[in-house]
Amino acid sequence: MAARHDVLIAQQTPTRRGGQGQRVCTLVDALPRAGRDVKLIYVRFGADEPDPALVANPKVELRELVASRGPRRALTYARHRLAGVPDGWARSISPELVAAATAAAETPGTARVIADGPAVMSALVGLARRRPVIYNAHNLESSFRVGLPDQRLGSPRRLRAAERRIMEAAAESWMVSAADARGARELAPGARIRVVPNVINTDDITPVAPGGGGTDALMVGDFTYAPNREALAFLLDEVLPRLERRGAQVTLRLVGRGLEDDPAARRPGVLVRGRVDDLAAEYRAARCALVPLMSGGGTPFKLLEALAYAVPVVSTPRAADALGLDDGEHLRVAGDADRFAAAVAEIVSGADADADARAARGRAVVEERYSVAALARMLADDDRVAA
Repeated sequence: MAARHDVLIAQQTPTRRGGQGQRVCTLVDALPRAGRDVKLIYVRFGADEPDPALVANPKVELRELVASRGPRRALTYARHRLAGVPDGWARSISPELVAAATAAAETPGTARVIADGPAVMSALVGLARRRPVIYNAHNLESSFRVGLPDQRLGSPRRLRAAERRIMEAAAESWMVSAADARGARELAPGARIRVVPNVINTDDITPVAPGGGGTDALMVGDFTYAPNREALAFLLDEVLPRLERRGAQVTLRLVGRGLEDDPAARRPGVLVRGRVDDLAAEYRAARCALVPLMSGGGTPFKLLEALAYAVPVVSTPRAADALGLDDGEHLRVAGDADRFAAAVAEIVSGADADADARAARGRAVVEERYSVAALARMLADDDRVAA
């Protein structure tokens, strides 16, 4: 009898850069720990090579697809557009992806088919009529995309209709947070919705020694991403001036791409590090980490990462609420610039006597709820949706 395995279909090369890649990679990390072999079929896009840890995992089989161009691709695009798939999703669908997913689903030994993201799930709605397909969501798209730059997704009404269609077609939809799950149930009352949270591999993160390093307040992110740009503007234009008026000795340390040619970030009190090879060194150099997200969907990986390093964290409610974290227990939560600046100043100056103990509790809650090991426990021996 053939070995049972899960098939995961992704629309880009699986790497740990960015939230979408992180979710795919950590899911594939967790499934073998849960006793599942994984066949990961992906379209080569965004990177030439997949994450080395996935390549080295004997429980993971990788298959790369190269999407075609030309008449077949155009016909696939047109067919999905006529079916109501938003333009931005339909452009990601190739005939090779549909064919490979269908063949894998029909291969003996396939236990579950998991479609990663809304474009892939849109491509597999036809397959979902014949056998169960799980939709691995990254956000509640119709909520998350409102207010972001145009991504060829059409009007809010059309986007809601398209998202409802894929959730109703899926045997189960995996949402990243309780808030997204509530919104999904309101949008598609008949759909089967489950919370499968974003996680990180805490085994790869060594906690920073209590006390941190110096007076830096660290923000890590992709600054080409609109919600991170909004968060940075909040820090530069509102929080930093308040820290200066307090006389707080704080350097804002910025790590991530997108600031190379940005004069707004190059000012006194700001250190632009850009992309770095050793992220752990950045956390060791910081006294606290900042996650000032004002918008965006899902759950922020950078908040999980900062907590896992066991540095004191200051967050906006938007980021903390998505993870069900408590102000004062796991991190400091501040909804406006005055309180945000006060929390940073108190941590950096040493006036916040509970900062390091709270950081340790933050690390513990990530290990308990939001680690690869925790996700593996959740998914172990889970055949609720299987062929």
